[in-house]
Amino acid sequence: MKREMDMLNGSLWDKILLFALPMALSGMLQQLFTAADAAVVGRFAGKAALAAVGSNTALVNLIINMFIGLTVGTSVLVARHVGSGERDKISKAVHTSITVAAVSGVLLVFIGCAASRFMLEWMATPSDVIDLATIYLRIYFCGMPFAMVYNFGVAILRSVGDTKRPLVILVIAGVVNVIFNLIFVIVFHMHVIGVGVATVISNILSAILVIYYLLKETGDIKLEPQKLSIDKPSLAGIMRIGIPAGLQNMVFSLSNVVIQTSINGFGSTVVSAGAAVVNFEFLAWFIISAFVSAATTFVSQNYGAQKLDRCKRAVRISLGWCIIFTIVFDVTCFILRYPLIGIFSTDAGVIEVGIVRMKYILMLNAIACIYEVLSGGMRGLGYSLSPAIFTVLGVCVLRLAWVYTVFPTTQTFESLLAVYPLSWIATNIMIVTAYFVVMKKVRRRQI
Repeated sequence: MKREMDMLNGSLWDKILLFALPMALSGMLQQLFTAADAAVVGRFAGKAALAAVGSNTALVNLIINMFIGLTVGTSVLVARHVGSGERDKISKAVHTSITVAAVSGVLLVFIGCAASRFMLEWMATPSDVIDLATIYLRIYFCGMPFAMVYNFGVAILRSVGDTKRPLVILVIAGVVNVIFNLIFVIVFHMHVIGVGVATVISNILSAILVIYYLLKETGDIKLEPQKLSIDKPSLAGIMRIGIPAGLQNMVFSLSNVVIQTSINGFGSTVVSAGAAVVNFEFLAWFIISAFVSAATTFVSQNYGAQKLDRCKRAVRISLGWCIIFTIVFDVTCFILRYPLIGIFSTDAGVIEVGIVRMKYILMLNAIACIYEVLSGGMRGLGYSLSPAIFTVLGVCVLRLAWVYTVFPTTQTFESLLAVYPLSWIATNIMIVTAYFVVMKKVRRRQI
């Protein structure tokens, strides 16, 4: 059965949709691991336990996003070799990627476990939450080697257009995660420890399944354990694209950590509301991310095949679909805001604060589709540094400046949240300009 998608010929509208929708569902399901943690803890272990799980989100992203950014390099490199028909280089990129995944995952275990308490204190995590938050974070990091292998593995599958098997993996792992959550928390009363262990178990299962699929491959991306090693040209290619993307994600997460620190100052009710609503923000983000990945992968393959006009169409179509699906999801969530937030907490204060957050972030995040998709297109062309720099300036620097200048003069929750849409607009202006400059450079180089 052929699972690879022909990205170089035929219609793009349907193929981009077929690529992105399973990937969006996969990302949403992955986020539901965390959502299940929060829901079970919030309903059966109380508000403090919910805050302990939720207060870790920004911090976890800060640490792992540098390494996750490297998967962008893997996806672009493999896709480009596929487009140019360089079969030997495909194999070297695959085996280098899995080796990097395993090494970086082990490194994250030591970094995360050693620095957990210090980082939570730095974030001014509330005193009634910090002990539980530290326990959860250390358990979470123990699953990092498996999470990294999974993320690099699916990046390889997606580089050839296979987004269905990653979805299958996460359906299986997601069901297992929920089952163990319920058993550990309700039956054995393990609370925060239980949801952490359940997440690690699901990460292990995800890694096993993606490795199984790669071992059973019959095409160029087949994994052969005896070939696992670091190929220097492949590593350089991954790093050239992946490091700017990873640094962008890391600095982006740093700005969110600073904002989360300010949010922590409002107390556990506001922290709990954020822990509930952020799940829907992440679900919306995975819709955006899926179409960003579609733009990156389709552009990478077609650029490898020297089809620049098709690259430009892929970006436009990905952006159109991204905006449509994001708006539909955001509006649906807002219409169902009371029962959705109620999944995580029945506290009236938590629900009301959660609705305020929805208005400022969830309902406006379609603005971010523009700079995200165009950045994905530029990475597919090999320009990873430019979008990283402009996103850091527009999103991260502006947010940090806002938190330390505007917010102290108001000290209101609403003024803190307002920086999100403002930063998206500023970043759009810079990234749109950069995109057209890059396209002109690439066009001149091909003439």
